[in-house]
This record gives sequence, C-alpha cells and structure tokens, in this order.
Amino acid sequence: MTADTDTILPNELVALARRVVEENRAAGRRVAVAESCTGGLVAAAITEIPGSSDVLDAGFVTYSNEAKRVTLGVSLDVLETFGAVSIAVAWRMAQGALEHSSADVAVAITGVAGPGGGTEKKPVGTVVFAKAVRGADPQDVHADLRRLDDIGRAGIRLQAASCALELLLPDAADPEAGDEP
Repeated sequence: MTADTDTILPNELVALARRVVEENRAAGRRVAVAESCTGGLVAAAITEIPGSSDVLDAGFVTYSNEAKRVTLGVSLDVLETFGAVSIAVAWRMAQGALEHSSADVAVAITGVAGPGGGTEKKPVGTVVFAKAVRGADPQDVHADLRRLDDIGRAGIRLQAASCALELLLPDAADPEAGDEP
C-alpha cells in the first residue's frame, strides 16, 4: 500500500479508515459514528476514502451534553448520574446513532482530550468507546473505558479515532459481519 498524499490526516489513520471502508463494504455493512472528544475525526478519516459513501451512513458530532441529549437521546438522568465520559453515556450515544441512521453498526466515543477537564477519577486521556449492532440485544452492552496515553490533546484525539476505527472493523463475533451467504 502506498502512502496517501492527498490527505491532511496521518497516513496511519487513513490506512485504518481504508480497511474500515473495504472490509465493511465486503461485509455489506453500513456504519455510523457518534463522536464527542474526537469532534468528527473518525468520520473525516472514513470520508478520506473514495467510495466511503458505500459504507458511512451517518456521523454525529455531539460535543455538548445538550447535543447528546437532543440529537442522540441520551437522558439527562444518565448524564447527571454518570457524567458525559461514562460507559452509560457512550452506550446510549451508540444506540442513538443506530436509531437515527440506517447503519448496521455504530461506534460512539466520549472522553477527556485535555489539556484541562480531567479529574482524579477521569484524568486527561480517559476515553470511553461503545459499539452497538442493529438487531442485537440492547441490554448486551459493548463498551470500554480506556486510559489513553496523555501525549497532548491532538495525540489523545488521534489515539481515540484509531480505537474507534478498529471497533468498526467487522469480526467473526459480530452477527452482522457478513458471514451469511
């Protein structure tokens, strides 16, 4: 594979996005992303790939709590109880992305990119990811809180975007991964 020269994004991120597009196209899957701390970076990486419209159905940038509430249906109770950077909020963001799109799978990202905003319990670099698959049991939560390397705001956002793209790759454990004839 050659380096992408017509991109403002890091080649590694674009290469991963290319895999997301190619593998989801082959699996017949459409994807959606619900982004907070990455601010649209995941959708931007996917749309760097020609033909990405075959795969990307929707991208939601819900940076504020109000946007998470209004756009994706995250309840005020969940936001106030757990905080925006929580498994509960990320899971609801992923579910909301599925509900408001035609995607087969959605990934949500919410976190603390810094340099401020961190707390003792949720320091800078705390990022939560959730993946929801259409038709799966909504009580079967697929979410993960990770502590990414605090290598600056841009570095945290790039790490988070890479993690989200990896979650969008089809795998044998996905019921929608295209194993059917």
